[in-house]
Amino acid sequence: MNPDHMTNGQTKWLPSTRSPVAGRVTTRPVDLIKTEAEQRAHIHIIVDLIHVLEYLWRAAWCLHDTGDASAEAWVARHARTLLAGGVQQTAAALKAAARAARLRGTKRKGIDDAVNYLTSKAEHLRYDTALGRGWPIATGIIERACRHLAKDRLDITGARWGLSGAEAVLKLRAVRANGDFDTYWAWHEQQEFIRNHPARYRDRLIPTA
Repeated sequence: MNPDHMTNGQTKWLPSTRSPVAGRVTTRPVDLIKTEAEQRAHIHIIVDLIHVLEYLWRAAWCLHDTGDASAEAWVARHARTLLAGGVQQTAAALKAAARAARLRGTKRKGIDDAVNYLTSKAEHLRYDTALGRGWPIATGIIERACRHLAKDRLDITGARWGLSGAEAVLKLRAVRANGDFDTYWAWHEQQEFIRNHPARYRDRLIPTA
């Protein structure tokens, strides 16, 4: 088998699907992710919901005493608004809550940080769109995929990998996991035939008897 079919050369195999891809962002700078996304097709950047919830909790403790059980309901209410696509609505509600509580200076820092985060990342917080299209919005499914595709194979006892070999194995595992292996294998056999036969003759014409 020639792994270069999937990694190098002018001819590359791609799965037939043209579905958009959702890229989950945690703490890595969004600008770096956007630069990478611009080089690829159909990539939508979604900020990890768990990371956003951390900002909501910091805002909650500006308005609730430590250990106040009602803080959880407060966070849940605003989280539901975010999931419905109400980013600006949530930011406005947080600012209004800070004004109503007459918070000043460092006492409202958690709220200010949350508002700034929500407004600056608004284009990547469209959870309503993501959920409607079945895209992941939190870490679990991504981390499980990393373990299934990479760790379960590359981290076995005694394994030693070079970069090219590891990449070829991971790509094959991804093709198989996505249900595209049969399509890929038919393409692979076609490329092997071209490499071993037509490519060796002038104008790629195989002589006939």
